[in-house]
Amino acid sequence: MVRVMEAVPNFSEGRDLEKLGALVEALTASDVDVLDWSADPDHHRSVVTYIGDPVAVEAAALVAARFALEHFDLRQHSGVHPRVGALDVLPFVPLEGLDMGDAVASAHRVGRRIADLGVPVFFYGEASVPPGRRLSTLRRGGFEAIREGFGTGLRPDLPPAAVSPHPSAGVTCVGARPVLLAWNVFVVDLSLEGARAIAGRIREIGGGFPGLRALGLRLEGQDRIQISMNLEDPFGTSPLDVFDTIEREVAARGGRVEETEVIGMIPDTLVHPATVGRLHLSDHGPARVLSRRVAEYVSRRTSGRTKTPERAE
Repeated sequence: MVRVMEAVPNFSEGRDLEKLGALVEALTASDVDVLDWSADPDHHRSVVTYIGDPVAVEAAALVAARFALEHFDLRQHSGVHPRVGALDVLPFVPLEGLDMGDAVASAHRVGRRIADLGVPVFFYGEASVPPGRRLSTLRRGGFEAIREGFGTGLRPDLPPAAVSPHPSAGVTCVGARPVLLAWNVFVVDLSLEGARAIAGRIREIGGGFPGLRALGLRLEGQDRIQISMNLEDPFGTSPLDVFDTIEREVAARGGRVEETEVIGMIPDTLVHPATVGRLHLSDHGPARVLSRRVAEYVSRRTSGRTKTPERAE
């Protein structure tokens, strides 16, 4: 059986495309399939999606961690997206032949190795003890809130004795989770305050949709307003229902939805042509569909395997 794990590292760098190209090249050389990567200068953030055998995925994660430590500096970083680390977020997602326990094990192995590099690690999602710690809790106030030291209520999992983040790389949040939908809805003729109000109404913590995290943001470089979201269970909570609510709320304030973009890979729940048109979805070709790319990977590995790197211990 071919086993497939996904990792979706988020980096606090979205402007230096030369460095990001070198990062993607380094990951590609790690015997994984890089499915997608994107960078946003206003968020000052990049997201890479790759899949492979768990051993290869773990090895590539350590390549990513070392690269971020050596090349990205939070002391010179500013962007609209919350962040606490150069390698800010590192989730592991079980796909084929694996379960959540496998993803948790990968997260813990890699977390130990990242801590060995001198970067404190917080576990989140299914990898935390007890499971369910939220990223929003860990990133509240951003790097600036922990720069001089961790507060009494916020101590890293590894190393437990750490009292402050790495001076340039901060901390890394390592997690295990199911497939989620990371997406942004761009709106026009709506103020930032209006976007923030809508985000507050639709997100779970505000009494909105289960598993929905949402922020209203202004992208200065693009002169655009955006509602930026993560939907943790796009199969249990309909993205169309979320979108319809956003569209109504925006229209009630005199604005309109212009475009929707997906960050990373597109889950099957968005593949139907009617859904693509309804969401004004950009860049939705077959190469962006997660299930299709996983099937291609499995087919290729079934016909001829490649070398397997050493597992992170």
